[in-house]
Amino acid sequence: MKDACTTLDYLRHGEPTGGGGRYRGHGIDDPLSEKGWAQMKTTVADLSGWSRIVSSPLSRCQAFAKWLSQQHDLPLNIFGDLREVGFGTWEGATRAELLAHRPDEYHAFQADPVNNRPDGAESLQDFSQRIVNVLDHLIDQYAGEHLLVVAHAGVIRATLGHIIQAPANQWYRVMINHAGLTRFTSKNQNAQLILHNWRPDIQVTP
Repeated sequence: MKDACTTLDYLRHGEPTGGGGRYRGHGIDDPLSEKGWAQMKTTVADLSGWSRIVSSPLSRCQAFAKWLSQQHDLPLNIFGDLREVGFGTWEGATRAELLAHRPDEYHAFQADPVNNRPDGAESLQDFSQRIVNVLDHLIDQYAGEHLLVVAHAGVIRATLGHIIQAPANQWYRVMINHAGLTRFTSKNQNAQLILHNWRPDIQVTP
C-alpha cells in the first residue's frame, strides 16, 4: 500500500444546543441542536464512498458519526485525541461575555492566540501534536482508504496548519463553518489540501 492514496474528509460538527458564539473546548459537551443535525445531514446527503468513519468522542460529533455509520453500514472508530482544544476558564463563555468582563484577556488572545491562552487552556503546541499524531496514525493504519473524520473547528485548523505548514498564530484566520467539509489526500507521505469548508447550502457570491 506504499503508493496508495488516502483521502480524509474532515467534517465539522453542526451547531450545538445553545447556538454558536460560545467557546466550546473539550470541557463542554453540548449535543447537537436540531439545526446542527440538519446542517450535517445536508452536507453529507449526496456524498459517498467512505470506507469508515472516525470521530471525536464529544457528543456533538459522536452522535452524528454513529447515526451515519449505521445508515451506511460503515465501521466507526472513536479517537479520544480528536477532542477539541481546551479553552480553560473560557469554556462555555460567549465572545460578548468575554468582551464585557475580560476585555483585556480577549483582545490579548485575538492579537496572539499562541502566547496569550486563557487560564488553564491547552497550549496550541500540545494540541497540534496530538492532532498530528492522529493524522499520522490514520494515514498509516488506513492507507488507501477514504475516511470521514467528524471533528471540531480547532481540529480542522490544526490539521490544515500542519499540512500547509502554517504557524499556529495563523490558524484563526481560517473560517470553518458548522458542518463544513475539508478534504485532504496523502500519497507517498505527501499530504495535500484538496477542498476547504465546503457546504452545499452556502453559495459564494462573486
